[in-house]
Amino acid sequence: MKIHSEYKEKKNSLFQKVKRKIFFLLRLNNNPVIKVYHGYGNDEKVIVIGHVFKLSPFPRKTFRSNWLVNLFSMLRLFMVRPFANAKISIEWQGIIYHTRAEDDGFFRYEICPKIPPNKGWQKVFVRLEEDAYKIRVIQCIGEVYIPFPSQHGFISDIDDTFLISHSARLRRKLYVLFTKNAHSRKPFKGVVHHYELLAGHNRFGDNCNPFFYVSGSEWNLYSLIIEFSRVNDLPKGIFLLSTLKRLTQFWKSGSNDLMTKFTRIIRIIEAFPHLQFVLLGDDSQIDVNIYFSVVKHFPGKVFAVYIRQVGKTKNTETEERIKEIESHGVHCCYFKYSAEAVIHSEKIGLIAKSELLG
Repeated sequence: MKIHSEYKEKKNSLFQKVKRKIFFLLRLNNNPVIKVYHGYGNDEKVIVIGHVFKLSPFPRKTFRSNWLVNLFSMLRLFMVRPFANAKISIEWQGIIYHTRAEDDGFFRYEICPKIPPNKGWQKVFVRLEEDAYKIRVIQCIGEVYIPFPSQHGFISDIDDTFLISHSARLRRKLYVLFTKNAHSRKPFKGVVHHYELLAGHNRFGDNCNPFFYVSGSEWNLYSLIIEFSRVNDLPKGIFLLSTLKRLTQFWKSGSNDLMTKFTRIIRIIEAFPHLQFVLLGDDSQIDVNIYFSVVKHFPGKVFAVYIRQVGKTKNTETEERIKEIESHGVHCCYFKYSAEAVIHSEKIGLIAKSELLG
């Protein structure tokens, strides 16, 4: 029995070594990891969002133009194993709250602070509380944005609204997704300038108008989108993405039920009753229909709607829907080039003339 036990231990030890080597070569972390995404809140409620993983890719540090490297790096984003029902603690303003992740490792926790939080980006600490991993601390420091007093908030789609993605053309979309990276992907010309003007209008320093990025893209792509936004100097904001996908589903990337975007937008608008919102999207999918539903659901809460024309010719269905939105007293701009959107924003008072000229 002793010989059998020693043989079994050696066999298990060898298996673990080979396993660790394979994960190392694939640049995968086989230890529990907590990822905390940008959250948001107000004086009464703070939303903390994230995932807990048992297996996840290490963060990408280099961005080469080799398409094979980019393809493998993209595939790695889908090589994940969620930590189902993981016990976690969330520390906010010195108070610790306990909760569990969902079956897919996702958590969305609402805190009702006793004291109104400071405005701007605030720190939040999330720790794994599973007994099996108490030997070492597994935690992540995240950020939550509490907007300053403002008149407008901005909710923007991502793919083909500011990030060139070719969403309506499957082959082209997959080619760009799997051969490019966060540094080689491109925004539309002038879109960053437009967003910067919107975020900074009537503000100073870090006190910017709040930006929310709501997309059908899944949480797997969060690190790519965050890095792309950082490199291209897009306004720092809150990203609300779609359900995580596994490797066997990677080819369906971005094909989530886009109507779930409606629910996420509703949550944002309900969290900030004092703000009027500006919605930005494109005509490659169903943004204009979602935004029309939002306008009907929240009379008087939507100040303007911007829809980028992605194809060579304007979409008749989109034009008709925009007329319906305008009939509710909402400013609309159906544009091909961001310069047109900038001029329209100046015209309706979202951008001052001095900012436009500057």
